[in-house]
Amino acid sequence: MQTVCMISLGCAKNLVNSEQMMGALAAAGYAISPEPEGSDVVIVNTCAFIGPAKQEAIDTLLELGAMKTAGRIGKIVAAGCLAERYRDEIAAELPEVDAFVGVGAFGEIAAAVEGALTGARTALFPPPEECDDSLPRALSSPGAWAYLKIADGCDNRCAFCVVPSIRGKYRSRAEEDILREARELAESGVREVIVIAQDTTRYGLDLYGERRLAGLLRKISEIDGILWIRLHYMYPDDVPEELIRELRDNPKILKYLDIPIQHINDGILKKMRRRGTGAEIRALIARLRAEIPGVVLRTSLITGLPGEGEAEFEELCGFLREAKFERGGVFPYSPEEGTEAFSMERPDSETAYARAEAVEELQSRIMDGFNAERTGKVETVLVEALEDGVYLGRGYAESPDIDGVVVITGENLRIGDFIEVKIIGSDGGDAVAEPVTGGSA
Repeated sequence: MQTVCMISLGCAKNLVNSEQMMGALAAAGYAISPEPEGSDVVIVNTCAFIGPAKQEAIDTLLELGAMKTAGRIGKIVAAGCLAERYRDEIAAELPEVDAFVGVGAFGEIAAAVEGALTGARTALFPPPEECDDSLPRALSSPGAWAYLKIADGCDNRCAFCVVPSIRGKYRSRAEEDILREARELAESGVREVIVIAQDTTRYGLDLYGERRLAGLLRKISEIDGILWIRLHYMYPDDVPEELIRELRDNPKILKYLDIPIQHINDGILKKMRRRGTGAEIRALIARLRAEIPGVVLRTSLITGLPGEGEAEFEELCGFLREAKFERGGVFPYSPEEGTEAFSMERPDSETAYARAEAVEELQSRIMDGFNAERTGKVETVLVEALEDGVYLGRGYAESPDIDGVVVITGENLRIGDFIEVKIIGSDGGDAVAEPVTGGSA
């Protein structure tokens, strides 16, 4: 069998597409290799959201090109967002790449690989809207959890963002397709599904004429075997009361919400074409805190946006001290050609990076305070790994890969089990816990 290695860069939504491509390749008779070395074909599912992501993708392709020249790998395929966004430039500037697959052609990956192996330089770029999100997946995440993508594309058209121009318009998946995939995940042993889309709160609006996220979550929770449901990427401008009630009352939905606000200053929000105002964001946070006791809130922020002076930045920092997001990510603004904000006046990159570091320090203190408040509490955690004699797990407050872990000081635990633990402290931002005697969840 010929071997194919998949390198997935970028976001969780990209990872789902990588898993779909691996599923298609396995069905076509290819063996999936975990490492590039010695592979007949190496596929890079690229990201092109911001400058550093683009650079990572290009550096990865160049490194693979050197491996190809040295005879250590066979062919190279560039797939996904970078290939889609720069389809003409990348083909000219990276002659070592043998095939190009846009975001609408993930289902055609086997044809692209076959073409590359026979010496043809294939380029597949159907419209992004032709992407088939019902494709079978070969999961790459640990067996107990997996992402569940409910929509693709975006209609928000924020002034700084290239996603709509790459991924196309917002497209909700049919509810029956999502539920079928959720059942398949549960049957394969998945116990936590992480619901994702570019904007999960918009789910159903394009397909059914109404927002249907609450009902969808309720139906997912009724599937035997699924114990945890985690929700990511909720656009903050419209969170219906029905959804808040479902989040509050459904015991399978983790009290963890990812709501990217980007900024709080009204002028910047308007310039960036974000719907809603700073006052409305503050009201939403207060409402969620009041109606969902114990909720953990995560957000994403951008520093150095056009219009951000010292006063606007201080307003952002003041809001963070007030809102106390338990989890957060911050990015220095990356001016992207083709966006409305690209030609706007903005702080220099050095200032944007310095402000991002300041926000990271502020958020670190807030997160340390949250871990201190957890000390003494009993929580359910999913045991995920044993590293250097120490068990690592995640509780409701930790999403995979972005929020750290719970370090468990126990023995003879089983990977994939849910257990009860008592939080006894923290270490470097991670919670430290000990199992509760007899406490298997």
